Amino acid sequence: MTMDMLFALATYAFVTTITPGPNNTMLLASGANFGFVRTLPHLAGISLGFALMVAVMGLGLAAALVAWPALHEVLRWIGVVWMLRLAWLLARAGPIGEADRAGARPMRFHEAVAFQWVNPKAWVMAIGAVAAYGGGDGRLAATMVIPLVFILVGAPCIATWAALGAGLRRVLADPRRLAIFNLAMALALVASIVPIVFDGR
Repeated sequence: MTMDMLFALATYAFVTTITPGPNNTMLLASGANFGFVRTLPHLAGISLGFALMVAVMGLGLAAALVAWPALHEVLRWIGVVWMLRLAWLLARAGPIGEADRAGARPMRFHEAVAFQWVNPKAWVMAIGAVAAYGGGDGRLAATMVIPLVFILVGAPCIATWAALGAGLRRVLADPRRLAIFNLAMALALVASIVPIVFDGR
């Protein structure tokens, strides 16, 4: 892969990972509710889980989704249901400091890895990356270079959202403010589902 292609790929990774979406919405909420350090497994699961998704796409899953549209449809609706459940849990989250007693916790590493497979934005990003940047050097680029670039560029981008949430903890110490914030994040998560439902993507 040429330096020009690498720069273009890094730009694509930056733009797609820094912009709002289900992952960043949940990291913002997790940072606010549980702090940055406790959100690190969630953050790592997103970064490594997405890199794994890109590698699997490069090995042929993208072609399989084109060949069997029903598979993509099933994954799409699983993603919708899962995201609605996460939005419900987020909207009902308790005050800071009482979360542990209420049984709430940050998303675990393996849960964040699994979530990438039902996250519609992740599917679009992964297929787009493999289609645009995985052709020249074949599977080597698709399964090694692209995932590595997304880890190196994307991890700091999504960490920014978790850090922003953690920075809001003092402001959100008031239970009423936190309740409003969590409800807003839950609604943002639901809003990200609307295009999936109505556009069929």
